[in-house]
Amino acid sequence: MGSPEREGSVTIVGAVSPPGGDFSDPVTAATLGIVQVFWGLDKKLAQRKHFPSVNWLISYSKYQRNLEEFYEQTFPEFMSFRTKFKEILQEEEDLSEIVQLVGKSSLAESDKITLEVARLIKDDFLQQNGYSKYDRYCPFYKTVGMMRNMCTFYELGKGLVKRTEGSEKKVTYAMIKESMGDLLYRLTSMKFKNPNTETKDQIIDDYEKLNDDLAASFRNLEDGL
Repeated sequence: MGSPEREGSVTIVGAVSPPGGDFSDPVTAATLGIVQVFWGLDKKLAQRKHFPSVNWLISYSKYQRNLEEFYEQTFPEFMSFRTKFKEILQEEEDLSEIVQLVGKSSLAESDKITLEVARLIKDDFLQQNGYSKYDRYCPFYKTVGMMRNMCTFYELGKGLVKRTEGSEKKVTYAMIKESMGDLLYRLTSMKFKNPNTETKDQIIDDYEKLNDDLAASFRNLEDGL
């Protein structure tokens, strides 16, 4: 392709604006039957200044199988993190209806952790500022590192709550939040790592250090009960 000869790819991006946001519109339905990737833009996200305003529940890619070999060679755990993120966001959508009816305080402690991690994913992972030096693009190693730490907090938090829910000294989300305020801040600050000013090894080391600190903090919290 071109001169000198080289390999490349061409990506074609099209836009369809269904009347009234009706995805059952014939033109929209026919388009969705052809395309392999769909980004569903969300007016409510745009109104909240959440950019890119891509609805994570209706958007999809059919290239997952085509990329499996690449993922296996680079970051094999990426697919499991991706699946976990989708599950958390879907569960958060279901829980939001309950919260609107009876309030957040009525939720189980494990559900409160789900809401917190979903907030982290939406505000500190999916939301990006294309005008910033640290967020204009995200290398794959940074993406996976952020996903790993958020999933670690989710799994360790829910696991600890479940193990202690039947005991007198059960762990609540409020206890986790109080004892790990600094770690939660570090989780929200992961996106500020700048690939332009920090090396790949520096960023990976920082993320691994945070992962180790999360594991140690949950262990210490359980031991101190």
